[in-house]
Amino acid sequence: MGNIFSGSEIVEMAVEIEKNGRDFYDKVSKSLKDKNIKHIFKYLADQEEKHINVFKGMLSAVKKYEPSEAYTDEYFSYIKALSEEHVFTKKKKGKEIADTVKDGEKAVELGLGFERDSILFYYEMKNFVLKSEHNIIDGLIKEEQMHLKKLSLLKRRYYA
Repeated sequence: MGNIFSGSEIVEMAVEIEKNGRDFYDKVSKSLKDKNIKHIFKYLADQEEKHINVFKGMLSAVKKYEPSEAYTDEYFSYIKALSEEHVFTKKKKGKEIADTVKDGEKAVELGLGFERDSILFYYEMKNFVLKSEHNIIDGLIKEEQMHLKKLSLLKRRYYA
């Protein structure tokens, strides 16, 4: 299919993913009793907020892509189908999923899954952007890898 997506569109999806991540971590941090887990999840929520700002800053450095009018509907249908595969691209999904969390172990497992999904999403999306925009996607991947490492350490420390 070639270079369908621009870096700016992927960064916009990343902003939504990060908003949902922030909402998930924030709500979970407020609902759990274990102070250590609460602290780490609050930290992750704060980091997601910082990532939102970083990603919004990236948007100004990336040229907007406008598909030709002949392909607009098809183009946006395709983007929508791909982005819907990632649970955190859906608005308010972070809070909704946080409502299902009853303990720290489940929260950590969910967080690990979301971070892995985000990393895979960004790697896959690299196939659809111009090579000159790969550095933007690589920046997104590095941000998500930091969260994955933090959650992996948490899992080993408390639930191994």
